[in-house]
Amino acid sequence: QVQLVESGGGLVQAGGSLRLSCAASGRTFSTYVMGWFRQAPGREREFVARVNWSSNRSYYADSLKGRFIISRENAKNTVYLQMNSLKPEDTAVYYCAAGRGGSSAAGYNYWGQGTQVTVSS
Repeated sequence: QVQLVESGGGLVQAGGSLRLSCAASGRTFSTYVMGWFRQAPGREREFVARVNWSSNRSYYADSLKGRFIISRENAKNTVYLQMNSLKPEDTAVYYCAAGRGGSSAAGYNYWGQGTQVTVSS
């Protein structure tokens, strides 16, 4: 079993930055790929970024490259999502996930509770 707890969401003005954190626990979470997804009202959950816990290789949604950065800190069992130059369209609930990987939510078995990010114009 893997437990994921997100934090760091909030209200920010357009152009600002936020850093989300995802604290992971469980016996085998280090073997999983860690991903961030987001879901805006009335829209499907969409892939944001993922990182392989062991190799540190990262992948991003094409539309977010250059603004978002995913990283992990092994000593704290934590994955981060640094979000820069935020836009109102980035407003969504952001979820941390763990699983075998990929860009589909179906590739992830474990999910956090989500953290709200609101970007004002």
